[in-house]
Amino acid sequence: MRVFETIKCIDKEIVNLDYHNERFNRTRKDLFGCGDTLDIAKYLQVPSKKLLKCKVTYADDIIDIEYHPYAKREIKSLKLMNENNIDYKYKYANRDSINELYEQKGEFDDIIIVQNGFITDTSIANIAVFLNDKWLTPNKPLLKGTCRQRYIESGLLKTADISVEMLKNAKKIALLNAMIDFDILEEVKIG
Repeated sequence: MRVFETIKCIDKEIVNLDYHNERFNRTRKDLFGCGDTLDIAKYLQVPSKKLLKCKVTYADDIIDIEYHPYAKREIKSLKLMNENNIDYKYKYANRDSINELYEQKGEFDDIIIVQNGFITDTSIANIAVFLNDKWLTPNKPLLKGTCRQRYIESGLLKTADISVEMLKNAKKIALLNAMIDFDILEEVKIG
């Protein structure tokens, strides 16, 4: 079994490193029984000042590190997909179940995975909704993202069970991940 971290690098700097290190070492301990802690930064040599997506693949130790130029996907529509059986507690390299759902998106730009009547995540990001003058993010996301965690700790995000009805009544929707940070979607179609 392999897992990975996606890390934003810009101006030869590693963004949000403390949160990536925490999840990286927690995952190594939970899945592989590792008692030591590693600092991802010691393994990274950011090759450019450009905006890069760094993918660190690992198990008990780092297996591979890749850097790719990053271009943000435009999201203007999201398709609700009911799937109660996906388990993505860790950032598994095997994303087959998520990819199979994504392939069913039709004309939509991405999907929102719904479990037991509550929204979780899109195929690539955590989600937040603006309701009653506050930003809420799902109590039970598929993956507890590093960006999501940073905004919860800062107080910007509160966790809640978010029904499909709440999603549809939200004044704003935002997507969050390591590469896009907190991206408020100006206009988004939900189907």
